[in-house]
Amino acid sequence: MKKTIKVGDVTIGGTAPVSIQSMTNTDTADTAATISQIRALAKEGCDIARLAVCNDEDMISCKKIMASAPIPLVADIQFDWKLAAACSELGFSKVRINPGNIGSDENVHKLVDVCKANSTPIRIGVNLGSLQKEISDKYGRTPEALCESALKHVALLEKFGFYDIVLSVKASDVNICTKAYRLLNDKTDYPLHLGITESGARTYGIIKSAMGIGSLLLDGIGDTVRVSLTGDPVCEVSVAKQILQALGKRSGCEIISCPTCSRCKVDLEHIYEEVSKMLVNVDKPLKVAVMGCVVNGPGEAADADLGVAGGKERSVIFSRGKIIKTVSNDKIVSELKELIDG
Repeated sequence: MKKTIKVGDVTIGGTAPVSIQSMTNTDTADTAATISQIRALAKEGCDIARLAVCNDEDMISCKKIMASAPIPLVADIQFDWKLAAACSELGFSKVRINPGNIGSDENVHKLVDVCKANSTPIRIGVNLGSLQKEISDKYGRTPEALCESALKHVALLEKFGFYDIVLSVKASDVNICTKAYRLLNDKTDYPLHLGITESGARTYGIIKSAMGIGSLLLDGIGDTVRVSLTGDPVCEVSVAKQILQALGKRSGCEIISCPTCSRCKVDLEHIYEEVSKMLVNVDKPLKVAVMGCVVNGPGEAADADLGVAGGKERSVIFSRGKIIKTVSNDKIVSELKELIDG
């Protein structure tokens, strides 16, 4: 079992549920825009939000952002240990660094002392594109290089008596990334933050993230996740929720549907979209099935709490495989909604 680390009021590791993270892509110095995006992330189901903090102007904005944020915030720092220390002093719930990017061991020691004084956890974020030269020369761009780099940074923090650590070893290559996490999981009991970095946008990015994050979670590896997609970070949270729901690691309303065949006499894709919209704000552990015909629908989806099986003019609504009513096709969604709300 992994150690537990507190990030604000969110527990990472141990027996805690897998938490969802994302990162703002607004200009951190734009206080209003960043607050608005953090609130949107929280509304979608994000547990922890990360901000890039690059300079003093960002720091001024962060004071106001932290006062309004509904979820814990993580400062993402590159190169400047003093900025990381200032974020700890300001009250960020965690700082994310790559120790190899912030200078000498002495600088790391100074940062650790500040983080210890403020009980600020540190995420060691190792990426394939920012490996130390000696490690890259020894291992190349490999899973072993990512794992070795992370463990070297852990040893440095532990040398200075710091143990509130979360680890990540990210790459855009799914095979390299997942192998690195598996190696690291076998060598440490610190919580792991999962993600396929620079996975892309839309469908391909979602597929890569689901393959990488999902395969690790299925094997019990991973304590917190970020789906890294180009574009609106709210989409990252939505996808992460769906990955966790599909794996049974987060409750919520699940919708399933058949792939259709020539027996289907209804516009099942349209019905699916309408049912999906109707369920978007339903926060119940329900499975709802949208099936194309009564021949296989109720039986194939016998584990669904509620379902509809289409007919040419009328469809049946069923529960746990048993038909409970017949409705006209134009009332499918409204009838399902009434049953769910009731």
